[in-house]
Amino acid sequence: MSLSANISVEAPIENQIQEIAYDGTEIYQLPPTLSEHLAKCATKIDFSKTSSDIDLLQQSIKKEDEKKEEESKDPKEQFQSSLWPWDSVRNKLKEAMTEVCVLSDVLNIAKEKRYMVLDPIPQEPPEVKQMVLVYARKKALASAANILQSGVERLKAVQSDQGVNRTNSTDFHIELLRLRRNWRLKKVSNTIIGDLSYRTAGSKFMHPGMFEVTKAEDEESGSPPASPSGSGAAGTVACPKINSALRVNVPTELQGVAFIKVITQKDQEDLCTATVNMMGSTQLVPQAGAWQQTLEYAQNVLFCKELFNQLAREAVQLQAPIPHVVVGNQIRATLLPGIQLIISLCHSTSSDSNNSSEPIKDHDHVLEHSLHQLLREFHHKNTHHPFPHPASGPLGPSKKRMLAGPSAYDRHELLEMTKSQTLLEQIIAQAQHIFTRRRTQYVLDTVARDVKDPMITSHWNAMNSPTMSCVKINITSHGYDANLRTSLVIHVKERSLKCICRDGRIMHMSYEPQELRDLILCQISQHQIVCLQNLAKCMAWQILSSSSHLGIGSVEPLGNASSCVLASPNSDRLIAVQVRCDSQIDVKVYIAQSPAKDFFPGSLVQGRHWEHLGGHFKEVRFDKMEGKNFHNKMEFLMASLTSQS
Repeated sequence: MSLSANISVEAPIENQIQEIAYDGTEIYQLPPTLSEHLAKCATKIDFSKTSSDIDLLQQSIKKEDEKKEEESKDPKEQFQSSLWPWDSVRNKLKEAMTEVCVLSDVLNIAKEKRYMVLDPIPQEPPEVKQMVLVYARKKALASAANILQSGVERLKAVQSDQGVNRTNSTDFHIELLRLRRNWRLKKVSNTIIGDLSYRTAGSKFMHPGMFEVTKAEDEESGSPPASPSGSGAAGTVACPKINSALRVNVPTELQGVAFIKVITQKDQEDLCTATVNMMGSTQLVPQAGAWQQTLEYAQNVLFCKELFNQLAREAVQLQAPIPHVVVGNQIRATLLPGIQLIISLCHSTSSDSNNSSEPIKDHDHVLEHSLHQLLREFHHKNTHHPFPHPASGPLGPSKKRMLAGPSAYDRHELLEMTKSQTLLEQIIAQAQHIFTRRRTQYVLDTVARDVKDPMITSHWNAMNSPTMSCVKINITSHGYDANLRTSLVIHVKERSLKCICRDGRIMHMSYEPQELRDLILCQISQHQIVCLQNLAKCMAWQILSSSSHLGIGSVEPLGNASSCVLASPNSDRLIAVQVRCDSQIDVKVYIAQSPAKDFFPGSLVQGRHWEHLGGHFKEVRFDKMEGKNFHNKMEFLMASLTSQS
C-alpha cells in the first residue's frame, strides 16, 4: 500500500532581486518588455551561419520528425497511398506561400519601424591593455616636448647672437622683405618659392625659373668672409661672402654666368668650333652670401638661354638660300658670300671655370646688345597691345590694321601688313648692314687717302636706323669750292646701296665695294671737267666741246675718262684737257695756237680767216707747272695763253 501526499511547489521568482533595503524589503527588477525579450532572444541566434547550414539543420530535424511519425504509425498505414494525387503539389505551394508571407511580414517590420526596432547585437568589448596606452601617451608627449625644446633652443640662440653682434646681424624677415621688393615670392606649404622667369613679361620659355628661399644656419651666417684664394680659375675674382640671414637656392642649370657672343668672320678663319661653357677670364662668379647678385646672374642665365633657344628654333625653321647651321651652343648664318655670323651661348659655373683659360676672340658688342633689345621688345609687344579706337573695337589688332578698312587697303597691302621678321632675320639684317657700312667706310677712306686732288669729305648722319645709314659725300677743290661743289648722297642698306647724284640721278648698287669705287672715280672726273668749265667762263674762255665719257683711247678697267676743249677769247689759242680716273688720277693737257706756223697763204688759200685754224696739239708737261692743284694750274695756263691784243 503506497502512501500519497500532496506537495505544493512554489513557482520560482521570475524577476531578479535588484536591491534589498535595510529593513529587509526586497526590490525586484521590472519584467522585460516584449521588445527587450525579443532582443534577448535574438542575441542567442548565431547569424554567422549561412543559409545552407540552416537548411541542412532543418532537413535533419525534418528527417527525425518523419522517422518518429513513421514509427508511431501502424505498419498497415505505412503502405497506404495518398488519397489525392495532387496532395504533394498542394503541400509545396502551401509551404512556399507561408515563406513568402513570412518574408513580407519581416520586410514590413524592418521598413515601417512600427512593429519592432532592430537593435544592434551587443558584442564583447575588446580587451584593453593599460600599459600600451601608457607607452603611447608617453611617446606622444616626448615628441611634443622635443619640438618645443628645439624651438626654445633656436630662440635662445637668436637672442644670444643679437646680444653679441647686435650691429652686424641681419634679421631674416627684414632680408625677406627686401627680397620681396624686387622678386616674386610665394609660400607653398612650409617653403618659400621665388620666380625668376619672364612669364609676366610675355615669355613663352618652358623653364620654370624657380628658386627656394631658406633661412641661413647659425654657423653659415656667422662665418667669416671668404678670402680670394688661388685655388680658383686663373684670373677669376672671388666675391666676398656677405653675412645674410637667408639663403637662396638656385637650380644648377641657372648657376654661374652666361652671355651671348656674336662674331662676324670669314669662312676660312674658323670652320667649326662648337665649344660649350666658354667664359671670359675677368667674369665674376657669385658666392652663396650675395643673394641679390646670385639672383641677377641666374636671371641673366635664364634670359640668355631663352634668347638662344628662340634663335636656334628660328634657324631650323627658316628656309634660307644657304641653310643655317645649329651645332651645340653655336648658330652659324651666312651674311654675305664668304662672311658668316656666329652666335654662341657661353655659360660658365664656378665648377668649370678652371677650364676657361682659353682667350675669347673679339666679339661684336653692338649686335649682342641688339639681340637683348629684340627679345625685350618681343616681350613688350606680347603684353602691351594697342588700345582699340573706338573703345568698343577688338583688342589686339595694330593701329595700321585698324585703319585698313577706312583707308581701303587692297589685298597686297594687307598681305604685306601680316609679314613680320623673326629675331634671327632681324639680327642678320643688322649684321649685313653693319658689314656693308664698314665696306662703304673703307672705300670712302681709301679713295680720300689716295686721291689728293680734289678733296673728298664724308659726312655720316648721326640719326640712323639699325638697317640703314646715310652718308653725304662732297667733292671740292681747294680754293675753288665756291666755284663748284659736287654732292653725292648714299643710302647704305642691308645688301645694297642707293646713290643719289647731284643731277638727280638715282643708282642702285650691290654690296660689292668695287661698284662704289667706280662711281666715286666717275664723279671725280666729272667734277674736274665741270669745275674747269665754270672756271673758263669766269676767264672769258669759250667751251668748244665737252664729254663726260670719252670714247677714244684705251678702255679703263675702272672709272672713266672725261675731256673738254677750250678756246681763248680771241680764238687764237686752244686747250684740250683729258682727265682719266683709274687707280690714280691721270691728267693730260694739250695746247694749240693759230695761225699755225706751217700755214703759208698763197694762191691756194685766198681768205685770211683760214689762218685761225688751230695747228697741231702739243702736250704740256702738266706736272712741272706751278700751282697747288689742277684748277690752279689751269687758271695759270689760261691766263698765260690769253693774248693782250
